[in-house]
Amino acid sequence: MTPGWLQQLTAAQLPALAGLAKAIREDQPAVVQGITTPFSSGANEGCVTDLKLQKRIMAGRPGVPSLRQRVILMALLRRRYP
Repeated sequence: MTPGWLQQLTAAQLPALAGLAKAIREDQPAVVQGITTPFSSGANEGCVTDLKLQKRIMAGRPGVPSLRQRVILMALLRRRYP
């Protein structure tokens, strides 16, 4: 069953909103699950954000061993200062 507001988005004939409605419809069970359950992936998202930041900061510098060390230090700091 599709909520009325999704149908209104499609009927609005605005490409961006129609695309959003289509994406929500394609993955509707996951969207409903994400909105209605008390669980969160916030901690994982924070770790991914930290990793991407370190990767950007280190662009052009020595590879994986340095990046690994920085990620480990960032994780230790997050545990110490939540």
